Amino acid sequence: MRTDLIRKTALTAAGLAFTGGAIAGPVTTAFAAPTTSTPAAQTQTDRKGHGERELGVRYEAQPNFYYCGPAATRNALSVQGKNINVDDMAKEMGTTEAGTNSINDITPVLNKETGKNDAYRSVEISTPDADTKQTDTLRADIVRTVDDGRAVVANIAGTSTDTDGVTHSYEGGHYISVVGYRDNGNTVTIADSADPNQAAYQISVEHLADWIATRGYATS
Repeated sequence: MRTDLIRKTALTAAGLAFTGGAIAGPVTTAFAAPTTSTPAAQTQTDRKGHGERELGVRYEAQPNFYYCGPAATRNALSVQGKNINVDDMAKEMGTTEAGTNSINDITPVLNKETGKNDAYRSVEISTPDADTKQTDTLRADIVRTVDDGRAVVANIAGTSTDTDGVTHSYEGGHYISVVGYRDNGNTVTIADSADPNQAAYQISVEHLADWIATRGYATS
């Protein structure tokens, strides 16, 4: 995969100001999760019905403005019952105050912590806007990954609107976790480490695909 098209990503100070200001310290909030972590082997019980599923997340907000990559990865791994230190992951990803360079730095960490070299792979959406084929691929990837008891990690940039009409803006770039879907994957659930007041929201897969455009995502 060419990494020149998956541009360098950092949750900039300006982006954080847009979402309510920099986070002074770690914040932990539980959503869509039981009181204990949900191992992958138990995620089948999370199925709500045909075409709909949501995984249990042990959510944590990112501790600073540039840790969105490690935080999104940590939240994604929590659906497998894992609790990985974000500082350790940041070192493995090469995260600096400029952020985490690309999804290609996150995929190997997901594989390592999942315990399988091929558990995750990186997928690029290299065009400025996602086309129908890329959107359909993203939808299928999310459904398959969530059905496997894992979360998708996506590298996004720009502004999008969720199903409640709330705007989320990350002009400097950001990482999020995709932890569920409904309507056969046409709507997906996001775990967003940037703001614990907006820890979870739903977005159409078309909007998500355009949000990922020029970047990439890690999927089973």
